[in-house]
Amino acid sequence: MSSFLDRFVVLLCKLTARLPFWVIWGMADVFYVLLFYVVRYRRKVVHENLTRSFPEKSPEEIRKITKKFYHHLSDLGLETIKFNQMTEKQIDERLKVHNLDIFEEYYNQGKSIVLLGQHHNNWEWSGSIQRYIKAQYLVVYNPVRKNKELEKFILQSRERFGAKSIPVNHSVRTALEFNNAKRPGALILAADQTPPANSQFWTTFLNQETAFFAGPMKIAIKTNQPVVLHHTRKVGRSKYEVFHYKLIENPAEVKPEEILMAYVLKLEEIIQSEPEYWLWSHRRWKHKRPAHISLYER
Repeated sequence: MSSFLDRFVVLLCKLTARLPFWVIWGMADVFYVLLFYVVRYRRKVVHENLTRSFPEKSPEEIRKITKKFYHHLSDLGLETIKFNQMTEKQIDERLKVHNLDIFEEYYNQGKSIVLLGQHHNNWEWSGSIQRYIKAQYLVVYNPVRKNKELEKFILQSRERFGAKSIPVNHSVRTALEFNNAKRPGALILAADQTPPANSQFWTTFLNQETAFFAGPMKIAIKTNQPVVLHHTRKVGRSKYEVFHYKLIENPAEVKPEEILMAYVLKLEEIIQSEPEYWLWSHRRWKHKRPAHISLYER
């Protein structure tokens, strides 16, 4: 029965992906009402995350951000499904990619790069960037453990244009392999997720003690691959622009912690400028810093 339901869910996703955007948006509006008012999906988590991150904001300001977040979350869910059937023309109309010269520069030098992204705006369409670059685009992901059929659907979408999906537990090995490969790689990590409770890197982020995965700085140090920020901005409904910025050109010349801090500071700046587009429903601060781990000073 479980397998049948999994396949049925994927079938619904495939049928939904064929619908025009105006229908997709109508569905997203309905889902917003259901998520926010009826199901009240993680409302407590979202409220706690926002109030702790922005103690200076009034309850009314927090509520406005919250409602905007749920509108965006509803759009994002449908956009993720729609991407499975989007044509190249539709993608070009709705996703503008900037600073591609950075990829060209490092590719010509035979260098792979570490791309640090975030769960801000739409991260699911990033696999289409493979169309514009010569390096192998490598998307790190967490496997969907409860629905393998849905995972196949998501990976198919992400790999439609030649990008490769890499399970998070293989990210370091993959980075090392592409470091010496004939075709350089661009390994993109959404480095803002919650790491394990025993994470060794803690700093102040959005007014709270926050843990971060040490993986990005370990990969950069081991390979000396340049670190580049991947930043997506929302410019309209289901319309985005992607920007890339150099963070650390030569990781061997800096302290490991400086690599991650460069990302943390830019991430905080991005979220503060457009708070409604970050993934506030994620339990980002569920762990407390162990007493034996020091806080990295900014």
